[in-house]
Amino acid sequence: MLGPGVVWMALAQGSGELIWWPRLVAKYGVDFLFLLLPACLLQFPLNYAIGRYTLLTGESIWQGFIRLNRWFALGLWLLMTVHFLWFGAFLTAGSTGLAALWDFPSGWSQEEKTLLWSWAAVLVLFPALLLSPMAYRLIERFMLGIAVITVVGLVISCGQPSVRVAVPAFLRGLMRPQFPPFAELSRPWEGQDATPLLTAITFAGLGGFWTLFYSYWLREKGAGMAAHIGRITSPLTGKPEAIPLAGYVPEAKAELRERWRRWRLYLCADSLIGIIGNALTTLLTCLLAFALLYPRGLVPEGWELVVHQMRFFEVSWGNAGKVLFALVAAAFLSDTWLTTLDATSRAHTDFALTYFPGARRYHPRTWYYGIAAGLTAVTIITMHFASPVTLILLTAVLGFLGTVIFTGALLLLNYRWLPACLPEPVRPGRAGAVLLGFAWFMYLILAGIYVWLNWL
Repeated sequence: MLGPGVVWMALAQGSGELIWWPRLVAKYGVDFLFLLLPACLLQFPLNYAIGRYTLLTGESIWQGFIRLNRWFALGLWLLMTVHFLWFGAFLTAGSTGLAALWDFPSGWSQEEKTLLWSWAAVLVLFPALLLSPMAYRLIERFMLGIAVITVVGLVISCGQPSVRVAVPAFLRGLMRPQFPPFAELSRPWEGQDATPLLTAITFAGLGGFWTLFYSYWLREKGAGMAAHIGRITSPLTGKPEAIPLAGYVPEAKAELRERWRRWRLYLCADSLIGIIGNALTTLLTCLLAFALLYPRGLVPEGWELVVHQMRFFEVSWGNAGKVLFALVAAAFLSDTWLTTLDATSRAHTDFALTYFPGARRYHPRTWYYGIAAGLTAVTIITMHFASPVTLILLTAVLGFLGTVIFTGALLLLNYRWLPACLPEPVRPGRAGAVLLGFAWFMYLILAGIYVWLNWL
């Protein structure tokens, strides 16, 4: 049953691990590194709340938001729609390494070669999504394979002498907060780095609207009550009322409580696979950035967003390592686009069929494939608008705004609205509400700091 957490981890690797945290360390050393682990752990209450709703109801989290308040759900959905107009930037980010590695076509600029490789990735990945009999299984297996290759390569690279020598200073930076954070930086603070810093913290795990996709991966896996509902792209395969949420006789309480204990254990284990796995691999890439990029002043920028990171594998395998990392980065970031395309298409299909009754005249797959084709066309167009740095930072700001909004909604949905529909043995306790409330409070503080930094 474990799998949604693997997809969560691998999708997160395509942003925080390969781009933003290594970039931050390459520029400022370990000055902000103490924020990494808290930022990763902060996402666990969100994952748990999202997964909890889907396991108990079989519904997606967007169906829950609609139940909470239709106008709120509509506004949040419109924000998500704008947010995902720019995710083609992950294709161009992954292609920057390939464009720098091979001078093909000869005489083309880095930008032109990057866009060419991005087009090639679309021509390969989009047909694969259309032809796969089960898109989720394709994504889960592909991302698992790339994640294993990346982790093995990073561990071997971190064992090299030139990297090991930097470990003591790296660990001191990880464990020792710098307060106030801008008073003793290793290099002067630049105001334009406020958004990259926010992006690194938000994308330490999956972050933004991507976090809500966890609900769909659990549903595709058939976890909990989702086994009685069916997939988004198929008609209902079972009757939800066959196992009602309420109405259990007293004699069944012990059995119900034990079943929910096992479901909670599964949810925690699966979520922690994504969060802890992502935190460990992000630490490895940050260590490599600190040892190999920071001393040379090499900061990933513009149309070379993953070019300098090719040194991560080069330190172990020379030119072959550069080629391997370029291929892995391209595969990771291209699959980030593919996974986002699949999940966004599911979310839009789910929302349309739930919110607009007239949309049910058409088969869910018609909506899914039509939306996927439309989003592919949109992202092909928008990836030409600016460099991947600019576009990804734009999605990060919109995603963080969404996080601040929907975290409060998750608190109300799971701990105010849903308990009235549940039998007593599975009603939530206070611990989950306290943790989720703390996460929401921290995101509100981050929002305030971000506004303050932009006015410095």
